Amino acid sequence: MFTLVAGSVPAGLGATAKRGSLWRFRATADVFPSFIPKEVERIKDPFARKLATRIERLPVQLSSSNSCIMSSCVKPLSPSKTSPVVLLHGFDSSCLEWRYTYPLLEEAGLETWAVDILGWGFSDLERLPSCDVATKRDHFYQLWKSHIKRPMILVGPSLGAAVAIDFTTNHPEAVDKLVLIDASVYTEGTGNLMKLPRAVAYAGVYILKSIPLRFYANVLAFKSISFTRSSDCTKVGRLHCLYPWWEDATVNFMISGGYNVSSQIQQVKKKTLIIWGEDDQIISNKLAVRLHCELPNAIIRQIPDCGHLPHVEKPHSVSKLIMEFVQEDSYKEAQCISQY
Repeated sequence: MFTLVAGSVPAGLGATAKRGSLWRFRATADVFPSFIPKEVERIKDPFARKLATRIERLPVQLSSSNSCIMSSCVKPLSPSKTSPVVLLHGFDSSCLEWRYTYPLLEEAGLETWAVDILGWGFSDLERLPSCDVATKRDHFYQLWKSHIKRPMILVGPSLGAAVAIDFTTNHPEAVDKLVLIDASVYTEGTGNLMKLPRAVAYAGVYILKSIPLRFYANVLAFKSISFTRSSDCTKVGRLHCLYPWWEDATVNFMISGGYNVSSQIQQVKKKTLIIWGEDDQIISNKLAVRLHCELPNAIIRQIPDCGHLPHVEKPHSVSKLIMEFVQEDSYKEAQCISQY
């Protein structure tokens, strides 16, 4: 299939792509990594297709076992002088969640990584490790230690915010600043799901992968979305579910109890940017105010006319906020120098 500028992108991005200020899309065949499910060819969104061509697998050695996991991510094209920006994703998603914002951050000169959380995304889990919180944390730490190697600006949307808080409280040396987007940090793990019989859990996971449920989730997640775009977003969002190990990994996470980080929030001392869609129908923006009050060193920015996924629905706004947050210390330092 050929890459063309299509209509299944957020408002404004199509015109931007045509002007060339994002990746240039030509009528040339996309070459996807061989480990990506072949159904990627059915995706029309040129930004998703382009980012999918950039996905690679890096070796990550877990500290808890001898297992080396070939772990999926999108690496930066070149390093920068500022702290690397590392993008996590939400529950049962992948690095393709960043298909619109990633190129904007990269174009701005930021060293940008998009990392798949263990158990989701496009890593090779044929020899399935545990996918509980502790193993997810260890996997991400070992990836950071082996490949990123510098304190990072850690960005977590939705459940990815819980991943970021859990990671930061356990490995503060690895994090410079935090960005939390429509953060899902007040749920008590997977709740009663951890008590389900395995057969029932697998039945639930089968429904989780279903096209109707994924389509409906898109309708809830966006302030407004067309049928065509929601259909394509569904293909992007469930692409990683097509691996044979996905169901086992997801059930393993569910019965392990999941993330419960509300007690860790006040332990986070890092400077934090909270971004929230004003029209989030999944997590009330009242919780943004609560989070702002509980984090010792945070600022908050709300995005109007935006739902639960600002980095997908309003990528220009999100990338601008992240860029300003990353660069503010450099700007203040330059101001101080100029006064002498």
